[in-house]
Amino acid sequence: MFKAAANSPAALTSLWGAFGALGNGRLGAKLGEQIAVAIADRNNCNYSLAAHTGLGRKAGATGQVMADAQAGRSTDPRTAADLTFAIAVVDKRAGIETSDVDALRSAGFDDEDIVEIVAHIALNLFTNYLNVALDVPVDFPGVKLTRAAA
Repeated sequence: MFKAAANSPAALTSLWGAFGALGNGRLGAKLGEQIAVAIADRNNCNYSLAAHTGLGRKAGATGQVMADAQAGRSTDPRTAADLTFAIAVVDKRAGIETSDVDALRSAGFDDEDIVEIVAHIALNLFTNYLNVALDVPVDFPGVKLTRAAA
């Protein structure tokens, strides 16, 4: 993926910067990877699904936690609210309702967290689109998609 992004030095710099900034954000690596697999499955992105499943395991998530996240589920209510929101943003192309944001707030997310969630969504949309559009070969152990792109 980074080789593909390197075709544009500006895109590669943007990608590295976003990964670095969000990797040090408030949400934490595990939740960031859960968001990533939920979005990858929605966008039919084999590369990101495989990569972020592995990274999620490295961040302390079990295989079941990552499989649940891929389907937009979690046994943790806070994580479940985050994944529901992320999927809604992707599926509705950001045309969400006030109630979608209110559900995040009710789960304990503040405005800083919510903006960071949207940044994770945007980064993952970029990487998914790059991988799918350029048919980037998967160089991680494969993970089966569970939902075709909408």
